[in-house]
Amino acid sequence: MATTADVHPVDEIPPVRRLAAFGLQHVLAMYAGAVAVPLIVGGAMQLPPADLAYLITADLLVCGIATLIQCVGFWRFGVRLPIMQGCTFAAVSPMVLIGTTEGGLPAIYGSVIVAGLAIMLLAPVFGRLLRFFPPLVTGTVILIIGVSLLPVAGNWAAGGAGAADFGEPRNLALAAFVLAVVLGVQRFAPPALSRVAVLIGIGVGLAVAVPFGFTDFSGVGDADWVGISTPFHFGAPEFRASAILSMLVVALVSMTETTGDMIAVGELTGRKVEPRTLSDGLRADGLSTVLGGVFNTFPYTAYAQNVGLVGMTRVRSRWVVAAAGGILVLLGLLPKLGAVVAAIPAPVLGGAGLVMFGTVAASGLRTLVGVGFRGNDNLTVVAVSVAIGVLPVGVPTVYEKFPDWFQTVMNSGISAGCLSAIVLNLLFNHLPAKRGSAAVAGSGGLPVGGGEKAVEQAREETV
Repeated sequence: MATTADVHPVDEIPPVRRLAAFGLQHVLAMYAGAVAVPLIVGGAMQLPPADLAYLITADLLVCGIATLIQCVGFWRFGVRLPIMQGCTFAAVSPMVLIGTTEGGLPAIYGSVIVAGLAIMLLAPVFGRLLRFFPPLVTGTVILIIGVSLLPVAGNWAAGGAGAADFGEPRNLALAAFVLAVVLGVQRFAPPALSRVAVLIGIGVGLAVAVPFGFTDFSGVGDADWVGISTPFHFGAPEFRASAILSMLVVALVSMTETTGDMIAVGELTGRKVEPRTLSDGLRADGLSTVLGGVFNTFPYTAYAQNVGLVGMTRVRSRWVVAAAGGILVLLGLLPKLGAVVAAIPAPVLGGAGLVMFGTVAASGLRTLVGVGFRGNDNLTVVAVSVAIGVLPVGVPTVYEKFPDWFQTVMNSGISAGCLSAIVLNLLFNHLPAKRGSAAVAGSGGLPVGGGEKAVEQAREETV
């Protein structure tokens, strides 16, 4: 990779050959999650196969456009960091409810458009909240992101949630084989190859999976060569108050998750996220969500799956992820190519996912290393936040008796843990110290009873 003294690694442009390979890695890492949302929503609404296929191609097209906006950027849109965009899972339950009881897809798209506009309006407000994300909070959030993603990799390794052969030993054996290939390439291959260890692992895993009957390429022949998503394909959007309110809650959750992801990528790449750049990134999220409502897909957010890939490969160029966005656009315009990628069996992705998502959690621990834990309550902040964040991951039905808006916020381990870390940090490190206790600042934590200046200073010292 060519470098110059005055170019930050985030802005470096690798040679075309590496650019394509690194970009394809990011696509493979997020593809299963990207197509899952339209499959879940469309399946719950019992849409015919042709409409399901249309939702998937539209989703891939807008995923690519949203990623390009986020990585390349224009004017005040885009954080300009290596961040992939995809449909948020936080919106699945509300969208299923809206689609099945409150007006179908037109009502969903009306609420999505309004939510996107709200995100753009609220972006500057969230940007000013960055001072409440010192290393104590960011490290905890990054740790929670990694831990909450591990069950996704586990489901893939077992064969994919809902698969008839879920948990079969042969599925786990294939995932373990891919994991071994990824680790072997990363440990013994030259640096140029170790950076595409995930891609090599998936490729070798696919080569092994085909003769053993793990995958079926029959869908490739049935897919069209060209498919273009047209605005409002399923009808003009409908704007219903109840649907809009539920989607606005999703928008707040999505902004919280995106903030955590962007800060995590900023830590991994060495380019600290500033309030202005955070606002630009959230504004791009809002624009992408509006485009989703117009082009027959759903709300968009930063994809945590790809944060781990950045940390694992140490490839920090945003142009690599922009290349991934270009590949997604092609997949959205050429359904046959999308069918080829979709044929990759879940256990192959699971083996690679274990490494990537574990890397995210480890990155959070690395950030917390610089935080002081002596003479303060920082350990309590981390412990309780991680517990609250992991709770809905380990017990998915824990909040099912609560109102829908509460479930939307708390069923996401990332948003639940992030909100907990922020609130607990304010409680223990911003309120006046207990009488008789000393205000002790760690190298990365906050002084007890400190204010906003101490928060920002602690964050700057660690970064």
